[in-house]
Amino acid sequence: MSGNIYEVIIIGGGPAGLTAGLYASRAGLTAILIEKGIFGGQITYAEHVENFTGFPEGITGMELGEKMYVQSEKYGLKTITAEVTGLEIKGTQKTVITTNGDFAGRAVILAGGAVRKKLGVEGESRLTGRGVSYCAVCDAAFFRDQKVVVVGGGDTAITEALHLAKVAYKVTIIHRRNQLRAALILQQKIRSEPKIDFIWDTIISAIEGKENVERISLLNIKTNHGSILEVSGVFISVGTNPDTEYLRGILPLDESGYIITNEKMETSLPGILAAGDIRHNSARQAITAAGDGATAAIYAQKYLTEITV
Repeated sequence: MSGNIYEVIIIGGGPAGLTAGLYASRAGLTAILIEKGIFGGQITYAEHVENFTGFPEGITGMELGEKMYVQSEKYGLKTITAEVTGLEIKGTQKTVITTNGDFAGRAVILAGGAVRKKLGVEGESRLTGRGVSYCAVCDAAFFRDQKVVVVGGGDTAITEALHLAKVAYKVTIIHRRNQLRAALILQQKIRSEPKIDFIWDTIISAIEGKENVERISLLNIKTNHGSILEVSGVFISVGTNPDTEYLRGILPLDESGYIITNEKMETSLPGILAAGDIRHNSARQAITAAGDGATAAIYAQKYLTEITV
C-alpha cells in the first residue's frame, strides 16, 4: 500500500474525475486520480465536440480531454494508470484496491463513467476487433470503401455513423425502433448524408464470418421476418453500463447498476461521493459530468473539514 493517506482519491479520469481533481487540488487537498484507460475518458473518442461551453467553433474530443488533463495537474493533482478492483472502508479511512497497488484516503469520488453495452449475440465476442467495434473514431479507417452498419439510434450512434460516412462506401443504421432518439440537429445532419440509410424495427440476431465479419443476420421485431445483410463492419452503440461491478454489496446501486446520490453527489456512505455518467439520473453529457465533478470535490472538502473538527 502507498505510504501516503490522501485526503481525496478520485476514480476515473473523464470530465467528472478531472474536474474533481482540479477543484480538489486547487483547494489545497492532497489528491490522487486513478484511471485505467485514457485520461479524458470517452469524450476523447469524439471527433468533434460542439456543445462544450467555451469552444464556439468546437473542439476534437482528444484535444478537450488533453486540455482537461493538463489543467487538472496544474495545481498538484497526482495521476496514475491502474484498474480499480475493490474498495474497503474502515471508519474514516477508505482503501482503494488497484492493479497498481492499494491507496488509502479519507474521501473517495467515484467517477469511473460507463462502458459500451454489448448486443450479446452469437459471433459478437469472437469477431470483436475483426469487424465488430464499439468506437468508430478508433476503427473507421479500417473500413474505407466498405459496407458497414451502426447499431443504435441515440446521439452516439448517429455521430459514429456520420464519421463512418466519410470513409465507408455505405453506412446502414439498424435500430430496433421506428424513429431515432438522437438530438434534432444530428437527425438533420444524417438525413442529408447520401451514404447513410436505415433499417427500422430490426435487431441483429447473429454476426457471422470465418476470420472477419462477413454478414449479419437480422430480425424484424414487428413482422418476425429474418434476413441477411453482407457487411464488413458492425459498430455497436446501444448504450452503456456503469463501471460499478466492484461496488456491489458496498454501495446502494439502482436496478441498472448506477450509483445513487443526492444533489451534493454524496452517496449513503460518508466520504464516498459519485460524479458523472456513473451516477443515477446523470444527463450523460461531458459538461454535466464536469459540473458533477466540481460539486463532488466541493462537498468532499466539506466532509473532510467536518471529520477533522
